[in-house]
Amino acid sequence: MILNKIRRKKEKEREKTEKINILSKLIEQLNNILQEGNFVELAYLLGNKKEMFIRNFLAGISRGIGIGIGVTIITAILVLLLQKIVTLNIPIIGEYIADIVEIVQKSR
Repeated sequence: MILNKIRRKKEKEREKTEKINILSKLIEQLNNILQEGNFVELAYLLGNKKEMFIRNFLAGISRGIGIGIGVTIITAILVLLLQKIVTLNIPIIGEYIADIVEIVQKSR
């Protein structure tokens, strides 16, 4: 009876140590994942409000300029295509596109 209690106690201790080993391995894996994902740097950036503001401000300006340039280029290409279609003298479409091109050129 006493031997059984001692065996049970030893088994419980082994289970505890196994659980602790598994838990420490999982914590180590989590630490590696966080280091690989640069989450430490992200947490640092979120802590520094001034740096975050400057970074977001510059990113917003860059996006705005990029969108402006992109829309300008696409609009110019569309106007050129419409002008080419007008020169083909397609009866209904040509007149409609000629009106659009004329409106665009007047707005310049």
